[in-house]
Amino acid sequence: MLIRNIDTSDYASIITVLDEWWGGRHMADMLPKLFFKHFKDTSFIIEENNEVVGFLIGFVSQAYPNQAYVHFMGIHPQHRRKDYGRQLYQKFFKAVKQKGCDSVHLVTSPVNKKSIAFHMHIGFQIVEGDCIVDGVSVNTDYDGPGEDRVAFVQKI
Repeated sequence: MLIRNIDTSDYASIITVLDEWWGGRHMADMLPKLFFKHFKDTSFIIEENNEVVGFLIGFVSQAYPNQAYVHFMGIHPQHRRKDYGRQLYQKFFKAVKQKGCDSVHLVTSPVNKKSIAFHMHIGFQIVEGDCIVDGVSVNTDYDGPGEDRVAFVQKI
């Protein structure tokens, strides 16, 4: 297992499997190539036997330099429960802490129950939203009409 910084050349190998890793949900539009180009120093790939099995795309906020944001994190379904997600986050925490960050933020869809459970399991706290859905605080219309999100934060 190898964790390394992401590179623009990794884009094709990730974008072609992204929707499959999300169980058929259309996610590819949410991950443009510019993230691979502009956030290399705070984004990571995890490989096993020279195959990409996970990734984390994150960056330091331009508006709030003490905050970092994770835009996307995914693990190949056959490689989940190997602690790879936690390892990617630990690598990210270390990188952004060195850049002066003291907290990490992210959002996920309320329908993504696995993501919600995973992030709570590794220590993220749900940020209070404006309604409760299935026992979880949700921010309605966060990304536009009907695009609700669960917001998380973790101090590092």
